[in-house]
Amino acid sequence: MSDNTAQPAHGSSNIPDSRGINFFTSDPDFARLIRLHLGDALYRELESQLVALGRRASDELDAWALSADKNPPQLRHRTRRGEALQSIDKHPDYVALERVAYAELGLASMSHDTRNGKTPPPPLVKYALTFLFVQAEFGLCCPVSMTDSLTRTLRKFGAPELVARFLPMLASRDFDTLFQGAMFMTEQAAGSDVARIATRAARETDAAWRLYGDKWFCSNADADLAMVLARADDAPPGINGLGLFLLPKTLPDGSRNSYRIVRLKDKLGSRSMASGEIVLEGAQAYLIGEVGRGFHQMADMINMSRLSNGVRAAGLMRRALTEALHIARNREAFGRKLIDMPLMQRQLLKMMLPAEQARSIFMRIALLLPHADAGDLQAAKCVRILTPLIKFRACRDARRVTGDAMEVRGGTGYIEEWSDARLVRDAHLGSIWEGTSNIVALDIARAAKRDGALEPLRNYLQDLLGAAGLPAASLALLRSTLTRACDALARVADSGRDEWVRQAGSALYHASTAVLMACEGVQLAPDYRRLALAHLVVRHKLMPSDPLDLHTVPDDIAVIDALVDGREVTLDEALQLLPAGGEQ
Repeated sequence: MSDNTAQPAHGSSNIPDSRGINFFTSDPDFARLIRLHLGDALYRELESQLVALGRRASDELDAWALSADKNPPQLRHRTRRGEALQSIDKHPDYVALERVAYAELGLASMSHDTRNGKTPPPPLVKYALTFLFVQAEFGLCCPVSMTDSLTRTLRKFGAPELVARFLPMLASRDFDTLFQGAMFMTEQAAGSDVARIATRAARETDAAWRLYGDKWFCSNADADLAMVLARADDAPPGINGLGLFLLPKTLPDGSRNSYRIVRLKDKLGSRSMASGEIVLEGAQAYLIGEVGRGFHQMADMINMSRLSNGVRAAGLMRRALTEALHIARNREAFGRKLIDMPLMQRQLLKMMLPAEQARSIFMRIALLLPHADAGDLQAAKCVRILTPLIKFRACRDARRVTGDAMEVRGGTGYIEEWSDARLVRDAHLGSIWEGTSNIVALDIARAAKRDGALEPLRNYLQDLLGAAGLPAASLALLRSTLTRACDALARVADSGRDEWVRQAGSALYHASTAVLMACEGVQLAPDYRRLALAHLVVRHKLMPSDPLDLHTVPDDIAVIDALVDGREVTLDEALQLLPAGGEQ
């Protein structure tokens, strides 16, 4: 499988450099999946943009991202004339990346620009572009996601006058006038335990409030607008006393609002983007909805951010896999290419499986979103449970996949001149932001039981299986596996045995992604790569195994070789990967 690579004229030809390959065209499944899910007509409209972004992501965008990572933003507390007017200096390369994401691609505004009767494209278009962009730059995708999510929440819950006032700037692609968004929620004593939020909201008029308190971790700290959780002075304790407020950086008269950035965080990853601590000192803000509904309203924004986290994790894994495949195809050791070595093939396959699982599930959530927003209850329930599933599992998988890819490059991969170290650092953020793994796993159980989302998901996936035209053995295996995974989560949710939610959540994730990949596999026939991958997910993630059974089926080796080399897989080859006895 060619990855469109020209080796450099100087330097060692045995140190492969991926700079300049196309992250879109070198990815054998991406174009086929986009065409499958969006249709030929829309794909043809997008193809040139995807090809161009795939090329830029491995070249100038990646170079800018490396530079921005090494030159993090700086907080200035005063102007040179001594005015107490704070600003954040961003490196020019980060600003260049902002211009591409916000203005050229419109990643934050795409879903909200309805001017002149314009119909926004399906959400999958935005997430497909994000999936490519994040393979170059991760940190900026957080502000982009928060801007998109803030706009969605404002449109959904905000008063008409607030929407009319702020939507034009949030939906703009004019880089000099558009607004960026943020979410200020975390406090020192109230991390995941949102009920302990202490930030005060004092009513000034019917329309305006003033906020007082400290926010401990505020990403995109100088955003034009932020959603803030605060407790009204006369509200009860706990979640029922929280309100959601829209906080502008600049007031209508042009003056700065009454809050200060105390300092910027020195972060392990996403170093290009400014995260800070903020003190609210009577800052003017606007109530969104009503007091007592604040957390429930912000949960919508959090869920969209969690989905974005899953898309970013999928993108990081794909970038890591692309790097590892490029190295394996071009580096020689002991007289052979690395990719011809069985042990390396298995390491590559272990990276490929979670990368493809994450891609299939984020695409499916993106396809369900418009139906959920239009009132389809089953779609809404599926989105409700699939979102924490991808946030929980894909973000954890990205940590391992990026680490394994660094190992493929070897000692060179540990050097900051290459992308590997940055991918590893960035990948760790996904398991923390918008809820740690434990918190999100518990949310999977809540979605299953309290919100009644498990049975609609079970029915939806079983219907997909029934309509897919799968081989009988594959259908029986996947039906049985899905039933067992759903039943396991139902038992855990009903019993309240929190210590098992991670295991049960992981099982449902693996079963769900296997179903989705298998259905994609038969739709993309005669190439059954994704059906083969679905069988491997069941075999390696959901079936019992004996660590001392070292038996290897010779035919498996040929199929694995085809998978890692990007070649087509026949139906017979895919069926060879069925777990022994799994079709019963």
